[in-house]
Amino acid sequence: MPNKRQQTDAGIFIKKLFTQYSYIVSFVLIIIIAMAVNPNFFRWRNISNIFTQSATTTGLIALGMTMIICAGQIDISVGSQVALISGFGIELLNRTESIWLMLLFCVAMGGVIGTFNGLLVAKGRMPAMIATLAVQTSARAIINHFGQGGPFTVAGGNANAPFYESFRMVSSGGISVFGNRVSYPMIIFIFMSVVFGVIMRRTKLGKHIYAVGSNEVSARMAGVNVDRTKIMVFAITGLLCGLTSWLYSSRLMAVAAANAGNQFEMDAIAAVAIGGASMSGGRGKIIGTFLGVLMFKIINNTLVAANVPTFLTGAISGAIIIVAVLLQSQRDKRK
Repeated sequence: MPNKRQQTDAGIFIKKLFTQYSYIVSFVLIIIIAMAVNPNFFRWRNISNIFTQSATTTGLIALGMTMIICAGQIDISVGSQVALISGFGIELLNRTESIWLMLLFCVAMGGVIGTFNGLLVAKGRMPAMIATLAVQTSARAIINHFGQGGPFTVAGGNANAPFYESFRMVSSGGISVFGNRVSYPMIIFIFMSVVFGVIMRRTKLGKHIYAVGSNEVSARMAGVNVDRTKIMVFAITGLLCGLTSWLYSSRLMAVAAANAGNQFEMDAIAAVAIGGASMSGGRGKIIGTFLGVLMFKIINNTLVAANVPTFLTGAISGAIIIVAVLLQSQRDKRK
């Protein structure tokens, strides 16, 4: 009897591990593969680089995308938002020479665009896909017009400008911890992940997001302000796009209007999907997205180490989303 009970308990544990915590299993497997392909994978410089790339591209955006998807919505405008905000932000920096004024501008502009998205969806009753597609197209057209096909460059590429080095250090600087440099973007990404984890698990907003995503009609009948919740998730994601634009501009020191932020929405959605969130809404965890972002960057890092052509990244992103959503739908059917 004890052996049979132990076997039953073990079976339940394994089943739970591969269903509720599948993102942890996936994370471990990807790390094992990465170590096999790249012997230098666990060097601190490589780990730090993965975190820095995550924070300055889609890591922070994916946190907001988790909120949006858990609320049963989608935002495909985030990449174009980053392009638009980064371009105008760099222009402001060149005129004012203030990296902090640029930060405030980027975050404020992101908040405005995100709120506009939310209003289109909540008050305009537009499907989120259509609303954000319209904003995506408009934002890209505007920045292309002002950029005239050329890049927006910090200080015109003049490394001797007084603010050039201080702005570059936003993404390349850091603090020393036990002899290892921890970059500022890495600190920001980890800190924001903790904050958003608390918001989703411990606050009224988090509960409302899950309620709206699970059943909008039931949430409304239970007294949840559905429209306000929708506007909030889009506005917060816009704020994160603004912060990302600041970090992204610092890492590149120049952004091309035509391709800045390309694939950001795809990568963010992929990170949320492989992090275990339900693409139909109502379920998802920030820790899953956090690991999903890292998994995605580790995969890219491993592909580079394996000399896989970079233009295949988009195809691989799409394949990851397809597999993650198929697995999610199968899990939902079993429930």
